[in-house]
Amino acid sequence: MSEYIKLKTTDGHELGAYVAAPRGGPKAALVLVQEIFGINAHIRAMADGYAKDGFFVVAPATMDRVAPGIELGYAGEDRKRAFDLYPKLKVELAMLDAAAAFQYAAEKSGKKVGMAGYCFGGLTTWVSACRLHTLGLHPGAAVGYYAGGIGNFAKEKPTCPTMLHFGANDSHIGRDQIEAVRAANPEVQIYLYEGAGHAFNRDADPESYHAASAKLARERSLAFLTQHLVE
Repeated sequence: MSEYIKLKTTDGHELGAYVAAPRGGPKAALVLVQEIFGINAHIRAMADGYAKDGFFVVAPATMDRVAPGIELGYAGEDRKRAFDLYPKLKVELAMLDAAAAFQYAAEKSGKKVGMAGYCFGGLTTWVSACRLHTLGLHPGAAVGYYAGGIGNFAKEKPTCPTMLHFGANDSHIGRDQIEAVRAANPEVQIYLYEGAGHAFNRDADPESYHAASAKLARERSLAFLTQHLVE
């Protein structure tokens, strides 16, 4: 079952969110944070997939702060539009959006809440894992995929078990950023996928998708989230 809802953040911003609920009671909850393309078909499919695995999933529309209701594809003018909007985003505000989704997920599910995110959403997930405790929220686990700009936050410390996925051929995220995170946080599980570039999980984008890496990362993520969230 899925639906669209509205959330309100602590700074008074109202945003949309996509909610995917499992059949029967959830075993845990998950905040799933989008890329810079909106809550599009790919993100909804990711949310629906985790719902089928038993998670109550809330995907906050973090782009609503700069382009309410936007939903973009990965090529042509849509891609250009997304990259034009990207500089307007602030990860600190996206974290407030994730926090509102976190609270909703916790209240509706009554279960532990984890986080997962892709690209800018991966960075939001990382920052949330490090800072949400300052808002009185405590993720049970966090998974970030190809978190762009993570090097700027490499020395921050997650307060929950955290897993990161990167393509070994990612042209957007330098290996120095990944190694900076590894050096500052040796307990974080970091995986590099040979033959994969940026956005390798994006099956709706044939130029980026790397099927073998996406499959392995999904298996690792599901096992990790289940281990730390399901009681």
